Amino acid sequence: MVIVARKIVKWVSLVMAGVFFLFILYEIPPVQKLRYPMPYKTIVQQQASHFGVDPLLVTAVIREESKFMPKSESSAGARGVMQLMPETAEWAAEKLGLKSYSTDQLYEPQTNIMLGSWYLSNLSKQFNNNLVLVLAAYNGGRGRVQEWLDKGEIGPQGRIDKIPIRETREYVKKVLDSYGKYKELYPKINP
Repeated sequence: MVIVARKIVKWVSLVMAGVFFLFILYEIPPVQKLRYPMPYKTIVQQQASHFGVDPLLVTAVIREESKFMPKSESSAGARGVMQLMPETAEWAAEKLGLKSYSTDQLYEPQTNIMLGSWYLSNLSKQFNNNLVLVLAAYNGGRGRVQEWLDKGEIGPQGRIDKIPIRETREYVKKVLDSYGKYKELYPKINP
């Protein structure tokens, strides 16, 4: 019985040491960069710079929206890496003067990131660069966020806990967490 107990203690100790080692390894920046990659870095930097948006914010949105998969489509019909709704993308393309735009281009990272970066910039202007409100509008719709503001449901300071819709509240938190991690891991990438 004592031998069995010693073997159990030994195995438990080994497992705990392995878990501790993995935890330490998981926190090393090169390993973290595997979880927070930048596969569209050049496109994102070009488009974000052009529209005055932090490229790390754009990357965080892409990570949370599509996990960088260009052919992504949501059950609601949002498409591409930044998960733009076709109507929103058409409106953005019109505002940008894109004459030959078609919704099929939403599956092309270059076009999707251009339109998504412009849209984030546009929302930033509307909501005074308040990231909570900008991201809530990106996820839940600008009209809905404006309605929350008008009714006093969410204050102009844009506290996450005041967002009335749980899905939008969780989305904003996830993007802001990713954004913080990207800023930590890629400090030399400037807006």
